[in-house]
Amino acid sequence: MSEQQEEGERVDFEPALAELEKLVEEMERGDLSLEESLRAFERGVKLTRACQQVLSDAEQKVRILSESAGNPELEEFTSDK
Repeated sequence: MSEQQEEGERVDFEPALAELEKLVEEMERGDLSLEESLRAFERGVKLTRACQQVLSDAEQKVRILSESAGNPELEEFTSDK
């Protein structure tokens, strides 16, 4: 996801997540200046929101498909982790 993309524009989940992970690694190293850290943080917030929206849309699509397949009641997912 390029920095020029608008917030409302559809993003590809995997590249956005990879960029977010890269930003986190850079910030964790502590080599960035304050200004660079603020820019990275702001970018990270935008990427996080975009990824959350993609996941939300995917969840809604699964719900719709499940309901149309005759399975209107979805169970909550619980991780064994």
